[in-house]
Amino acid sequence: MSDLRELYQEVILDHNKRPRNFRALDPPSQKAEGFNPLCGDRITVHLRLKDGVIEDVSFEGSGCAISKASASLMTDALKGRSVGEADALFQEFHRMVTAPVDAPVEIGRLDKLAVFSGVREYPVRVKCASLAWHTLRAALEAKEDVVSTE
Repeated sequence: MSDLRELYQEVILDHNKRPRNFRALDPPSQKAEGFNPLCGDRITVHLRLKDGVIEDVSFEGSGCAISKASASLMTDALKGRSVGEADALFQEFHRMVTAPVDAPVEIGRLDKLAVFSGVREYPVRVKCASLAWHTLRAALEAKEDVVSTE
């Protein structure tokens, strides 16, 4: 296993065992729920927006290591960003995890989120990695229906 792949695994395991921002916001300005029926992952994303900026973001729920780590790293990456910046980051993340396995990974603004580039090798895991992101988007759009990866 390459050193880079081992580092990626360590980051994912760390964020799974000690997820950042794993709590409810009281009160959130917006929130949304997400569900991956394929593996049972459930997540709620809480947002506090102020003047178009994500002042605080958190999550609650249960799921696999990929799902939980993705939510943890996502919340870290989004605090203090504008809604437009959050949407751009969502687009970059989604492009990365759904790109062909042999496509180069452009880290750019993704920074630590690039650890999820490896899920491209396991298409079923893409839904685990992207659940928090789709749920975030629903929260930003104030959608009330539960987001599903199916």
